[in-house]
Amino acid sequence: MSTFQAPKGTYDLIPPRSATFLAVRDAISTPLRNSGYGYIETPGFENVELFSRGVGESTDIVTKEMYTLTTKGNDHLALRPEGTASVLRAALQANLHKQGNLPVKLWYSGSYYRYERAQAGRYRHFSQVGAEAIGAEDPALDAELIILADQAYRSLGLRNFRILLNSLGDKECRPVYREALQGFLRGLDLDEETLRRAEINPLRVLDDKRESVQKQLVGAPLLGDYLCDACKAYHEEVRALVTAAGVEFEDDGKLVRGLDYYTRTTFEFVHGGLGSQSAVGGGGRYDGLSEMIGGPALPSVGWALGVDRTVLALEAEGIELDLPAVTSVFAVAIGEEARRILFGKVTELRREGVSADFSFGGKGLKGAMKDANRSGARYRRWYWLGLNAGTLFGVGFCTWLMYQSLYEINSLCLWC
Repeated sequence: MSTFQAPKGTYDLIPPRSATFLAVRDAISTPLRNSGYGYIETPGFENVELFSRGVGESTDIVTKEMYTLTTKGNDHLALRPEGTASVLRAALQANLHKQGNLPVKLWYSGSYYRYERAQAGRYRHFSQVGAEAIGAEDPALDAELIILADQAYRSLGLRNFRILLNSLGDKECRPVYREALQGFLRGLDLDEETLRRAEINPLRVLDDKRESVQKQLVGAPLLGDYLCDACKAYHEEVRALVTAAGVEFEDDGKLVRGLDYYTRTTFEFVHGGLGSQSAVGGGGRYDGLSEMIGGPALPSVGWALGVDRTVLALEAEGIELDLPAVTSVFAVAIGEEARRILFGKVTELRREGVSADFSFGGKGLKGAMKDANRSGARYRRWYWLGLNAGTLFGVGFCTWLMYQSLYEINSLCLWC
């Protein structure tokens, strides 16, 4: 065993489990690719200020969980704790919003980092697939993203999940609610740190997972009672479009999510088989984020779904994905001349799109055939080629090869 181990709270993806992660990523991204979302990839680290301004200085992510570093050039950087701010920064930098085709629809996949208490279902390094629709204020966009996430989960066979939905209002009606909530919180028996947070952004207190805090929040004013007419109408349209698509959801008046940039629509996907770490993904509208990070007004909406959380949800439901075989054809040659010829044939198969592998390392027949058995080759048939010229044999399910001159070959064996 190596003297080095993966850092606490992280994990390595290795075969065969890594194939499930790839399949989940593909299942989540497929509905997005089919709906006009283009792929974007951003650096694994950004300037600290991007997240402190965008995500919010009062959030746990910025105050407690963000990995930060100072370079030799005295640049203050942070490993990305979430994807939205980075994607929006990249879109602004590339002037995608000026190309006349709004919304800009993007999807991404990658690893993110937060210094959290390591536990089952919550890691310090985690994988997400996300989607952002930038530059349009339209209830149909909010509904589209909720529907696409639901479609992705159901394509994987997941059923034991729920969609929670809420509205956080906008800059017109939220200040009134903020004042009412702060008045309520000041009357509670809260620790100094929580009271300080309540003064900066009282909605963060609603997201506090501690039971001692949640018990005191019974009877807290709900934002839905303070929504202005425009926000009410917007939220009702989102609800109507999602309902019309046959996607079920639950209204949750206390759902605020853990990021400061959300406005109006906010939603979360939770799974019943994951215990206290039940959230597998979520998102919402963030109409003011572009201005927070120095850009123009660009109303936007998006989500991020946890790949590792989704894999845990699949395991909780006992779902085994129908993964394609890694190898369709495995080739074993006996003798050096047979080895050279068969290696060439394996190369041809690969060029034709057939997944093929070869027995490497100069092993004997017994060891080579063990490799063939472990390869998981989809079809197991034997084809022996002896000294007769013109022998015909089959490969896998789609390719036939003809050897016209085999008199120099001792023997040739193909496992497929």
